Amino acid sequence: MAKIVRVLVVDDSALVRNILSQGLSMDPNIEVVGTASDPYIARDRIVELQPDVLTLDVEMPRMDGVAFLRKLMPQYPIPTIMVSSLTQRGKQITIDALDAGAIDFVAKPTSNIAAGLNGMLMELRAKVKIASIANVSHWKGKRITPPAQVAAGSKALAESTDKIIAIGASTGGTEAIRRVVETFPATTSGVVIVQHMPAGFTKMFSDRLNQLCQMQVQEAKDGDRVRSGLILIAPGGMQMKVVRSGGFYQVRCGGTEKTSGHCPSVDVLMHSVAEQVGSNAVGAMLTGMGQDGAEGMLAMKNHGARCIAQDEASSVVFGMPKVAYEKGGADRLVPLQNIAPALLGLLTEKK
Repeated sequence: MAKIVRVLVVDDSALVRNILSQGLSMDPNIEVVGTASDPYIARDRIVELQPDVLTLDVEMPRMDGVAFLRKLMPQYPIPTIMVSSLTQRGKQITIDALDAGAIDFVAKPTSNIAAGLNGMLMELRAKVKIASIANVSHWKGKRITPPAQVAAGSKALAESTDKIIAIGASTGGTEAIRRVVETFPATTSGVVIVQHMPAGFTKMFSDRLNQLCQMQVQEAKDGDRVRSGLILIAPGGMQMKVVRSGGFYQVRCGGTEKTSGHCPSVDVLMHSVAEQVGSNAVGAMLTGMGQDGAEGMLAMKNHGARCIAQDEASSVVFGMPKVAYEKGGADRLVPLQNIAPALLGLLTEKK
């Protein structure tokens, strides 16, 4: 029998608390054990009720969701799903919340509220169940400070390269990606990344990384050239492939059909890297639910690329890395803190 997931709903709106509680309770494996109208009440309820998962409104009076998470996670690490608005401010706070320990987020519907609400509640139920198996223990006792920004002008002018790093991630991936790419030197080979995220949020995520990394980071646009010193993030809601164009590589962004359940899909990116880049590529599979990318990574390996995957202990959800390793695409499992040096080592290793 499936374990019942106990959820605490935190939102300043009584109507939203009611809608979320009813929507979550439609799943027989989810029990809403309580609600809270602000973070102060929520903290008491967490101690009292010990829920498995928290749903947390991004924008609240008295203390927003990020400030709350920064205080909460070092004391009571609890898997948290943010409920986000699609405003610019809402997107910004959501990215900040993922940095502060949130597992994932769902976006509030903005148009066709009735249909959008059903879709959002379905997504929330699925993500709450994923969150219930997430590993957030590494937040215990952690001092959470906003990450330092790289000084302007420190990013090197990049030159063309024939090497490419391909990275895939999903649940827990925003923090994992940040921890990997912020250590890459400014002259690192071109990097292409798929992080499962809806349209609108990948631009905010790219901009955040660009402030923190020595490399330049941007949301990919169709036709962008893959070159050293540049990290391209697949745009939310759009597939991204790498293609060879004469003596260099570029990305093709387009198509909204899901592959392996996702758009953008890691499989789509990695299959293209396998075919177009072959042994000049290296790959990494980071934390995430499911198996998107496992087949693509295996194709990369079969075309001569060397690939690694994040280990279980450092993964928030050991799904995508586990399957990539079990199917043979990833040669070895590596702790998150060692992924960047391992990738840089593979780039320079003689075949």
